[in-house]
Amino acid sequence: MLTLDQQCLIAMGGNLPFGTLDPKAILTEALVRLREEGAEIEAVSRFFRTPAFPAGAGPDFVNAAAVLRSTQDPEGMLALLHRVEAVFGRRRETRWGGRTLDLDLLAMGAQVLPDRAGFEAWRGLTPEAQQSRAPDRLILPHPRLHERAFVLVPLADVAPDWVHPVLGRSVQQMLDDLPQAARDEALVL
Repeated sequence: MLTLDQQCLIAMGGNLPFGTLDPKAILTEALVRLREEGAEIEAVSRFFRTPAFPAGAGPDFVNAAAVLRSTQDPEGMLALLHRVEAVFGRRRETRWGGRTLDLDLLAMGAQVLPDRAGFEAWRGLTPEAQQSRAPDRLILPHPRLHERAFVLVPLADVAPDWVHPVLGRSVQQMLDDLPQAARDEALVL
C-alpha cells in the first residue's frame, strides 16, 4: 500500500568509524544519502553523545533524530534505511553491539504494526528476551522508544508533540517520564 506524504520519525546513531569518517560525519553523510534516495528531510536534531547501550557495550554513541516525509510504505522506508546503513558498512552481527550506523524507523504517523497485539507482545518482552530476540517483521512504533533517553532526547528536538498511538503520550511527556539521570547522559556535541 502506498502511503502519501507520510511523516516518518527516525533515530540515528553510531559508535564506530567507517574508513576515515567518524560517527558524527557518518550521520551527516547518511542524511545526504537519504535525501539522494528521495526522502524529504523536514528536521534534524542536534547531535548528542550518549553512553553505549547496554552499559559497557563499547565506545560512546553519537545519536540524533530526524523527521522525514516519504511516499514509501513502512516496509519500503525500512528497506531504504537498511540500504543507507549498508553504504556505511553496517553489519548485523551482534544484537546491541557497536555499529558504524544505525537508522531505526521509530514511527510512521500513527500507524501501529503489525497490529496492537503484536506491538504489545514486543513491548512486553523481558530485558533478557529483548537482547536475544529480534523481530522477524516491522514493529511500529518502535517498542522501546519510550524507555530510551538516547532516542527521546534527540527526538524532543524535532518532534516533541508527536503522540505515541498506543501509549497516548507525547515525545516530551515520555522524555519527562524518564529519570533525570538518564536524560542527563545525553550531551550535546
